[in-house]
Amino acid sequence: MAKTATNQNASARHQRQIPTGPVRISNTTVLPVSQVRDLGVYLDANVTMKAHVTANVRACFSALRQIQSVRRSLPRHALLTLIRALVVSKVDYYNSVIA
Repeated sequence: MAKTATNQNASARHQRQIPTGPVRISNTTVLPVSQVRDLGVYLDANVTMKAHVTANVRACFSALRQIQSVRRSLPRHALLTLIRALVVSKVDYYNSVIA
């Protein structure tokens, strides 16, 4: 238990060292942001997955809504293939990037 508390304190100490205002690099001023996207994966300032999970769920529900409009026109095996292609592939991609 003490080791976890030490790690959290070290993490908090390192977070305070990160500049919160504009950073000047050569002739360019870079403004900090609360979250970034890299390779389709969202990372936020607190290194939580909240923004990423929200974006992933939104993309999956969007794909499912699109599939819903054609589901009666497709045989079951084609429908399952479409779901795997549009929904499961998104989840697999995000998991592989994070790993």
